[in-house]
Amino acid sequence: MDLNLSEELVLLRNLAKGFTDERIRPAAAEIEREHRVPRALIDAMAEAGLMGVAVPEEYGGAGLGEMGLCIVMDEITRGDFSVAVTYGAHASIGAMSVLVGGTSAQLKRFLPEMASGKLLGAYALSEAGAGSDPAAMTTTARKDGASWVIDGEKVWITNGDMADIITVFTVTDRERGARGGITAFLVPRESKGVTIGKREEKMGQRGSATVTISFEDVRVSDDNRLGGVGDGFKIAMGTLDRGRLALGANCLGCAREAHAMSVDYATQREAFGKPISDHQAIQWMLADNACDIYTMESLVYRTAWMCDQKRAFGRESAMTKLVCSEALDRVVDRAVQIHGGMGYSAEYKIEQLYRDARVTRIYEGTSEIQRLVIARDVIKRGS
Repeated sequence: MDLNLSEELVLLRNLAKGFTDERIRPAAAEIEREHRVPRALIDAMAEAGLMGVAVPEEYGGAGLGEMGLCIVMDEITRGDFSVAVTYGAHASIGAMSVLVGGTSAQLKRFLPEMASGKLLGAYALSEAGAGSDPAAMTTTARKDGASWVIDGEKVWITNGDMADIITVFTVTDRERGARGGITAFLVPRESKGVTIGKREEKMGQRGSATVTISFEDVRVSDDNRLGGVGDGFKIAMGTLDRGRLALGANCLGCAREAHAMSVDYATQREAFGKPISDHQAIQWMLADNACDIYTMESLVYRTAWMCDQKRAFGRESAMTKLVCSEALDRVVDRAVQIHGGMGYSAEYKIEQLYRDARVTRIYEGTSEIQRLVIARDVIKRGS
């Protein structure tokens, strides 16, 4: 593995960092206050060429793979986690579900507009009674002539009220269970029978839109069926392998920001006549954060490289998501401690980062589910 970034990836990192500094950081306080990422900011990301980073060039993207996507996620999360989550719901799992499961015709039909940002994507898998257990899914799709009719409800859908096209997973054969009875569809949000619920009020990542979506007699063409009938579970898991990896990059970016803020604060804040960075207790926390961040970075970019080399990376993706989300919790907790009372005050952004970080151990597969995925593969391989 070559640890040096290509010239293209260096330019991409500079682009993402510049966009973050110029457009995201100045808007972050308002996004947190208003609980909304402006569509205009997402459109600006599209104009900058960031929306199709991982989409192959033949479908209108930059063709920079998962490595490129992780670089962008890493940088923009430093500016604001909600913006990064909004971006990721489109670029990491919305568009990637099409890339993973789409037919040649679907790739040509949808990906160019998703890469350009003309179509904003979302991913609808979770249900109230089917979060970690897709087999418990109740949303159904039944064939009716040349169309399919979808009924049910999805919850915790990021971008659900902003997206133009939603990847929806449904039961098409209850008897076959998750591995043969689930089918995915690309459903336009404006379809008759699609109802968007109110935005959830959340502990953190308040700017990202998280909604319930109801489907009542929603009719879609068979041309909008993603992959084969019964291929939904395979598409969902293949997409989540990429999504969990990108989430690791989110965690890395947030950890970098919290650490940078901690170092800055520790070198300026004085106690007992000297900067608190001179005290061993603070130094040890900074050292532990640096170690966690190095581990996160190593996992994220090694696994992204594996993905781009077309190697199997499902186990490594689960490891990345597990380790990075749990390491982030440690980093932001230490960061609050380093800031002392100010770390608990909304005057300092470290308080927001602490709240933003907590959900990373839950969404896109809880830490417990990641351990199951990893353990099963360990047992299967014998190592």
